[in-house]
Amino acid sequence: MGDENEKKQSSVSNTGSYSLSGRVFHRIREDILSGKYLQDEELREKAIADELGVSRTPVREALRQLELEGLVTIIPNKGASVVGISEKDIQDIYEIRSLLEGLCAKWATSHITAEQLDELDENIFLSEFHLQKKHFEQVLELDNKFHDILYNASNSKMLDHVLSDFHHYVERVRKVTLGDAKRAKESIEEHKKIVEALRNRDDKKAEKLANEHIMNTIHNMDNVGLKNLL
Repeated sequence: MGDENEKKQSSVSNTGSYSLSGRVFHRIREDILSGKYLQDEELREKAIADELGVSRTPVREALRQLELEGLVTIIPNKGASVVGISEKDIQDIYEIRSLLEGLCAKWATSHITAEQLDELDENIFLSEFHLQKKHFEQVLELDNKFHDILYNASNSKMLDHVLSDFHHYVERVRKVTLGDAKRAKESIEEHKKIVEALRNRDDKKAEKLANEHIMNTIHNMDNVGLKNLL
């Protein structure tokens, strides 16, 4: 337990690209989106501060920022509680993502490098390997990496930022959907087709395939039942 607490504390106390309050914000947001904190659960400043090895000030600042994002509600003299992500939020995010992922792939056809294409090829190879071994956590990590490479290849900081945020917001859902071997295999096959279109510099096909890739996830969620994914 001590080692685990040390890891948690170091994850927000070390130096990095974010301020201390920024690192605390990202950590609490991650815990909300992963389901560690449940809807309507009270968020106690002192308990969080002790867990992360920080003072209450950056925790308080992080909770205010999370309230602006709609993930937390703060009631004066009572404290903060989790709002979380609703079924409609998930549906909205995927609908928006389907359009933006298509745009991302379209732009990437003009900017993607040979090195990035090689990285995508390697990503697919490793994804297939780990899927065969039923290493679903690695499959999820590789899916994250695939999309990170694609977002970066769009050559748009704004699009990269928006899509990365959306991708993170639905990670809990993606963990369930990619934990299904059938959907994981389909997703990897869809990745292959997207990479082929990128390599051929076919912007229209890349856009269409990336859009369909996200829409297929929506259809899969409908089949499984969104309530079962939250």
